[in-house]
Amino acid sequence: MLAFLPHLRAFALHLTHDAVRSDDLVQTTVLRAWTNLDRFQPDTNLEAWLFTILRNSFHSEYRKRRREVEDPDSAYARRLMVQSEQESRVMLDDVQQALMRLPLEQREAILLIGCQGESYEDAAAICGVAVGTMKSRVNRARTQLVELLQMDDRHDIGLDRLTQAALQQPSGNAS
Repeated sequence: MLAFLPHLRAFALHLTHDAVRSDDLVQTTVLRAWTNLDRFQPDTNLEAWLFTILRNSFHSEYRKRRREVEDPDSAYARRLMVQSEQESRVMLDDVQQALMRLPLEQREAILLIGCQGESYEDAAAICGVAVGTMKSRVNRARTQLVELLQMDDRHDIGLDRLTQAALQQPSGNAS
């Protein structure tokens, strides 16, 4: 393997155009070859096998680098924020409790329209009521949820995908 190092380094330098990166690439190649030596088939071309490992490592690194974002002063990383899971969980619990306090017809209407994404017409057909009745039930349910959740505006009720997924019944369960 040592005899092929100069050839590997020349090939790596040709691919990367950077001496430091080419040395790293050769080191990665030798490490991978050594780790996977049991996969090398005797009586085959060792140099070709090493060059294949080097080329594949280069392409993998290239694909990985394309997805990375340069952030030398960490300005981008400081701007990234993740909403804490605790707040979502508390809000989900509050929404579930408020839903349980709604009359059954209103709860059914808001879940069909708001969570399941059914149209008013389809929801009305499912419940066996007129479309106007379904719209009225949804309107009353939203108004009551605003009060129960102590929200400022009824238009704030718009469940995100996480909350919608949590409110859906698991498939296979009878309601």
